[in-house]
Amino acid sequence: MVSQILKTPSCGFNHLFSFDKNGEQLYSLYQLLFTSADRSSGLPVALVGDSRGHGVECSDVQDILIKKGVSMTSTRFPYAPVLISILGASALVSCATQPISLSPGKIAPSVLVTTVQGGISDGRGRFREIFKEVLSAQCSKLPAGVPCDDSINLWKLSGEPAATGRPAPSGRSGGTLRVVVVPGVMAECVADKSMAFGDARARLEELGYETDYIQTGGRQGSDHNADLIRDAVMRMPTGKRLIFVTHSKGAVDTMEALVKYPSIAERTAALLSVSGAVNGSPLAEAFPEFLFKLAHQIPLSSCLQGEGVEAVESLRRNVRISWLSTHQLPKSVRYYSLAAFTSRENTSRILRPFYDILSKTEPLNDGMVICSDAIVPGSVLLGYPNADHFAVAMPFTGETSSTLAWLIDKNDYPRAALIEAAVRFVEEDLAQADPSHPRLAGNHDRESGAK
Repeated sequence: MVSQILKTPSCGFNHLFSFDKNGEQLYSLYQLLFTSADRSSGLPVALVGDSRGHGVECSDVQDILIKKGVSMTSTRFPYAPVLISILGASALVSCATQPISLSPGKIAPSVLVTTVQGGISDGRGRFREIFKEVLSAQCSKLPAGVPCDDSINLWKLSGEPAATGRPAPSGRSGGTLRVVVVPGVMAECVADKSMAFGDARARLEELGYETDYIQTGGRQGSDHNADLIRDAVMRMPTGKRLIFVTHSKGAVDTMEALVKYPSIAERTAALLSVSGAVNGSPLAEAFPEFLFKLAHQIPLSSCLQGEGVEAVESLRRNVRISWLSTHQLPKSVRYYSLAAFTSRENTSRILRPFYDILSKTEPLNDGMVICSDAIVPGSVLLGYPNADHFAVAMPFTGETSSTLAWLIDKNDYPRAALIEAAVRFVEEDLAQADPSHPRLAGNHDRESGAK
C-alpha cells in the first residue's frame, strides 16, 4: 500500500489518502473529513504531497497519481469521479471562509418570491394523490427499508392544496408520448455505475411508455449539450410527443435546447425538472478555480474533457439567471418541477460537505442544489422529494464496490414510483388542457401534414 500525506498550502490542513499499488481501489480515510476537524475552521482538504510530505501544485496531481500506479484512464481506476468529488468536497468546506470575488456587472437583477407571486402553479395536492397510489401499488417491490409512506418520501410544506378525491390514473400508456431522460453534470463519467432514472425507465417501459436516454457530455457546457440533445431528438422516430425527464444540469441543457432549436420545442409536450439546477448553484461560485480545472481536464476514458471549465460555468448562478432574463422558454411546452431536499442525516457521505456549505444560507437543499433554485419559472410545482441529489435520480445499487456503497450510503428512494407518478400527472394535465393545443397532438407530424 502506498500512502501519501495530502496537503493544501492555502488552507493549511494535512490529511491522508491511500492507494493500492495497482490502482484497483481508492481507499480514502474519507470519514475523517467529517470527524477529525473542527467544523468552525473547516475540514481537511485533498492535495497530494510527495514522499516527504511536501505539498505539490494542483497541476502535478495527475502525474503524482499516475506515478503511484493509479491509472486515470483504465478500468482499473473506475472511481476517478469519486476522487474528484472528494477533492472538491473537502476543499470546499476547508476553504469556505475565503471570500468569493463578485462581478456585479454580470449579474441580472432577481428576487426570491413565493410560488404564487412567481407564477408557479401548485400541483402538490393532486401529485401526492397520484404518488400515494403508485407507491402503494409498488410497495412490495421496493428495496428493504424504503417506506411505502408518501409523507416520508414527499415533504409537505405549508399551503399544500387538499386532495381532489379523484382516482389516480392507472393502466398502460395511451401510446402518444415518449419519455426522454437527460442526465446531469458528470453523469456520463459514471454511466457504467449508474444511469439517471434507470429504475424508473424500466418501470415506465413495463407500462407501455417508449423511453430514450440522451447521453450528454458530462464535462461539457449547456450550449454544447443543447446541440447533442437536438441531434438525438432528430434521430428519434416521429409521431409521438416528447416528455423530457431531466436531472440537475440536464434541466438546464434541455431548456437551452428548447430555446435554441424551435424544431425540438415543436415536438415537445412537457419538460419535467427533478432537482434541476435552474438558477444554478452557489457551489459553482465557491469552488477554487484549480478544482474546476482538475475536474474538467483530468483524463477519464468514460467522458471527454470540456473546454476550460464550461460545465461548471453553465451552473454559475449569474450565468443561469442572466440566461433566464434574456431567453423566453417556449410557451408551447408545459413545465413541471420536483425540488428535492433532505436532512443532513439522510444525505450520502459524499454529498455532506456540499450540504453543509449550502446549509449555511439555505437548509432546504439536496447536497448540490438549493430547493428554491430547482423550480422552473412558470412551471407546475409537483412536490418536494425527501432525498439527496443522487438518491432522487441516480440508482447506485447492485454491483457497486464497498467503497462506492460507503460513500453513497443514502441512495434508497422510490425513484420508479416518483417518476411514474410524475409522468402520469403530466399525461393527465396535458389531457385536461385545451385539446386544440399542439402539445396534445399524439401524432403532430401527421396532423401537420394534413393541413
